[in-house]
Amino acid sequence: MKYLIWLLVILVAIWAFKRSRRPAKPAEEKTTPNASPSNMVACAHCGLHLPQEEAVTGTQGLYCSTEHRAAAQDHNPV
Repeated sequence: MKYLIWLLVILVAIWAFKRSRRPAKPAEEKTTPNASPSNMVACAHCGLHLPQEEAVTGTQGLYCSTEHRAAAQDHNPV
């Protein structure tokens, strides 16, 4: 039992010595992402919310896919 305690004391001392020699980790700077949040729009057919840049444009509104634009009997406003 006496040797077990001595072994534990030695291991703790080695661990503390190695930990004190290790350089401290530099604080990581929190950076904000460059991308700004995009506007969310609802599909005029099913109501699904999606980013505006992914929406399909029709004369009666914005849609989540060309199939929903066709189902609403809308056409491309070109």
